[in-house]
Amino acid sequence: MKFVAFERAKQGTGASRRLRITGKTPGIVYGGDSQPQLIELDHNALWHALKKEAFHSSVLDMELGGATSKVLLRDVQYHPFRQLVQHIDFQRVDAKTRLTMKVPVHFKGEEESDAVKLEHNLVSHVTTELEVSCLPTDLPEFIEVDLSGLKKNGTVTLKDIKLPRGVRWVSHGKNAPVLASATPPAAEEEVVAPAEGAEAAAAAAAPAKGKGKK
Repeated sequence: MKFVAFERAKQGTGASRRLRITGKTPGIVYGGDSQPQLIELDHNALWHALKKEAFHSSVLDMELGGATSKVLLRDVQYHPFRQLVQHIDFQRVDAKTRLTMKVPVHFKGEEESDAVKLEHNLVSHVTTELEVSCLPTDLPEFIEVDLSGLKKNGTVTLKDIKLPRGVRWVSHGKNAPVLASATPPAAEEEVVAPAEGAEAAAAAAAPAKGKGKK
């Protein structure tokens, strides 16, 4: 994805507030061999871009001052209750340096699985994003998981799928996570047995002790 940024000359709380009043969002670009650079973006364009999944999980082309550079979105600060982006951070990307990024997980094929078609299991998407390490050119927009082979009460873990070429999962010392699981539907409430129901009805109809006719 591509977006346009502009150089920002002034910094500070007052300057940022004035920018927001004019429909701009202050930001910063850091990393690489260059010094951090102050930027500003059109708020409306940025707001719509942030609604797209790829803007959060892929290498972006930033046009600034007539030149285009590769960056990653690293942080977004929203207003507590208004639809307003208060600040945004980007990191420069070095084509020869591995990067770490959280990538969304997309699921497909669960409706064709035995777990759903034959056993009427409910499928839960347990893991919705994975932290991966790779070169910028190998960064996937998302990781697709095929659930068509899911069986009754079965699970799909990270060990069951093949990551894209050049992509490694960042484990932080944890075991391979469960990506999706199939569980039977909740059992229906037990129906009261007929005999128990008859006894309850008789007890309710009987007059209370000591309250009969004199």
